Amino acid sequence: MNRPHESKIINGVALGRRILQEIKRKVEAICQATGVTPTLATVLVGDDPASAAYVRTKDKRCREVGIESRRIDLPSNTTTDELVAEIDGIAHDRAVHAILVQHPIPTPIDKRAAFEAISLEKDVDGVSSAALGRVILGMPAFPSCTPAGIMSLLTEYKVVLDGAEAVVVGRSPILGRPMASMLINAHATVTLCHSRTRDLPSVIGRADVLIVAVGNPRFVQGDWIKPGAVVIDAGYNEGNIGDVDFDSAVQRASLITPVPGGVGPMTIATLLEHTVAAAAQQLGL
Repeated sequence: MNRPHESKIINGVALGRRILQEIKRKVEAICQATGVTPTLATVLVGDDPASAAYVRTKDKRCREVGIESRRIDLPSNTTTDELVAEIDGIAHDRAVHAILVQHPIPTPIDKRAAFEAISLEKDVDGVSSAALGRVILGMPAFPSCTPAGIMSLLTEYKVVLDGAEAVVVGRSPILGRPMASMLINAHATVTLCHSRTRDLPSVIGRADVLIVAVGNPRFVQGDWIKPGAVVIDAGYNEGNIGDVDFDSAVQRASLITPVPGGVGPMTIATLLEHTVAAAAQQLGL
C-alpha cells in the first residue's frame, strides 16, 4: 500500500542515480578513447560546514563514476587577488576540465571577480557572466547546476512548461535568475519574485509551476499554493528543512520535491554530467 501522498513525490534520488550510471559509462568511454580521466577541480575557501559537507559528497560521487576530483582548500583570510590567481592557474591547467568555486565565498572577497576568472569551457556551474548571458539567450553553455537539475526533473515527470505560468521565488544569479531564463526558453510565462515583491502569496497562488529558493525554512505556506501546482523546493536549511512547508503544501500540490531527496541529488548529478561534457569537448570527442 502506498503511503499518503507518495504518488505526488518527485524523486530526485532515483533520477540522479540513473544519470550517474550514464556518466560512469561516458567516463569509461573517454578514458578508453584518450587515456585521459575527466577531472574536476573544486576550490573551497574557508570552513563553512555546509560547503565542506557538499564537497565531501561531491568527491564521493566523483569516485563512484570514475571522475578525478581535485580539491583546493584555501583559508578564510584569502584575498580576492589570491583567489583569482589560484583559479586562473587552474583555468590554464590542461589536465583540469572543469572548475567549481564553492559558494558561499567568505566576505570581503569579491565573488564576482572569482567567478569571472573561470574560463567559459570549464565553467560547469554557469557562474560567469559569459555563461549566464549565453543561458539567457539560449546559446550553448553550461547552465547553473541546480536550475539545470530542476529542468531535468520537470522533464522526467512530464511537466508541461509550454504556456504554463511559472513563479520563481528568489533572484540569485546562480539559481533564481538562470532558472527564470531556462523556464522562459521552455515557453513558460515567468514571474521572478524577491524580498520586495508585494503580496507574494497572491503571486504564488497563480503559479502552475512554483520554484522556491530563498533560504528561509518553511517560508511558503500550503494555502498560498494553487491546487494542482507543481512545487519545486530548492531550499535547504538546518535540520533537513526546505523553504516550503511540506506538510501543508503536499495537500494542494500535484507534484512536489521533498527535502532532502528532491533537488539536492540532481545538483551533484548535473555537475558531474557537465564535467564529463566539458572533458569531451576539450578532448575533441
